[in-house]
Amino acid sequence: MVAGDGLSVAVTGPTGTFGSALMPLLEEDDRVGRVVGIARRPFDPGARGWSKMEYRQGDVRDPDALRAAFEGADVVVHLAFLIVGGNKQTTGAINVEGTLNAFRAAAEAGARRFVYASSIAAYGFHRDNPIGIPEDWATRPAEKLFYAQEKAELEHLLGEAAADHPDVELYLLRPPIVLGPDAVGAKVQLPQALAWIAGGLQKGVRRLPALPALVPDLPVQLIHQDDVASALLRCTVGAGPAGAYNIAADDVLSLVDLAREAGLRPVPIPGGPVAAAARAAAKLPLPPTAQWVEALSHPAIMDTTKAKTELGWTPQHSALDALRATLD
Repeated sequence: MVAGDGLSVAVTGPTGTFGSALMPLLEEDDRVGRVVGIARRPFDPGARGWSKMEYRQGDVRDPDALRAAFEGADVVVHLAFLIVGGNKQTTGAINVEGTLNAFRAAAEAGARRFVYASSIAAYGFHRDNPIGIPEDWATRPAEKLFYAQEKAELEHLLGEAAADHPDVELYLLRPPIVLGPDAVGAKVQLPQALAWIAGGLQKGVRRLPALPALVPDLPVQLIHQDDVASALLRCTVGAGPAGAYNIAADDVLSLVDLAREAGLRPVPIPGGPVAAAARAAAKLPLPPTAQWVEALSHPAIMDTTKAKTELGWTPQHSALDALRATLD
């Protein structure tokens, strides 16, 4: 970049849930002069109103493509991640090796900041996790849930890579379930998950039968995609010191709240027995989709004080707002 032109920012996965919310903020911010969007499939930034962005075709499994795309970047924001689909080998190659490829390529390109969207799942669902997990609490692999295992593993590997490249500031954001109008798959998967928890089967959004349903009274944190984007922006411009940050809406809902909003008539049942049953189920051989039952074994609730005091971030949407933005 040319001095005085603003930051040059490279973004992997710019058209996903996080990227779609982040890009308008990068477009509007005078501190950002240029954006390079890296994705496997071609897209037209201009058609989305993104005048600062230049498209580069690239796969996170291709280090050479990443190095070429990151050339001249001051900051790399890594959002490309496979949540569902593919086998363990494919997801591992994209999520783990792909993320490490991105960090190494950023370091080789001379980027001074690397921003990674991690997850609350990195803490695992362990019985000794406190309510209000702080950032200095250990990130530990889940018992069975592969997605959570990957997130914990990646944070450790990125920490090691950052130690080898002290000139690159590493920012880790740990959001809970991300909802909003662009939440990929959430419009269908969220109601289906609630129906599954309640013991029913249903397809489609807001088409669940308005019948009584047993729902565990367990807490859940949510966040709106726009609030994730604002936290990503603050990391991108270096608004606070490098490190890990928990981000979530200020209000904590329950699965009962979620079920009610999705159209069920929930009958709350105590969360303790459900968590115990989930812990037992998590020890069984389970197909990938059923592994998410482990999240009920000890719901993770984070403390977000650090993001507010050190990063200067404040959520603008409640958890209920985020849920309704998805279902509506």
